[in-house]
Amino acid sequence: MYQVPLEEAKVQFLRLIQEAIHGQEIVITQNDVPMLKLVSLSKSKPRAQFGSAKGLITMSDDFDAPLEDFKEYMP
Repeated sequence: MYQVPLEEAKVQFLRLIQEAIHGQEIVITQNDVPMLKLVSLSKSKPRAQFGSAKGLITMSDDFDAPLEDFKEYMP
């Protein structure tokens, strides 16, 4: 992230847009006071990769065995 004065941003607006598209955050200032932030909206959250946790999760052999606490509710 870097700051650009408003007058400079007017002259270099297309270049600043290209930099924002490529992930740079630009703060536009007026009289050394931050006024605007130029950022890309196209950043999306990475999609889940199916199977990426394979081998990380295990279940015990008796995970579906009846629980002692619920024995009175079982037929």
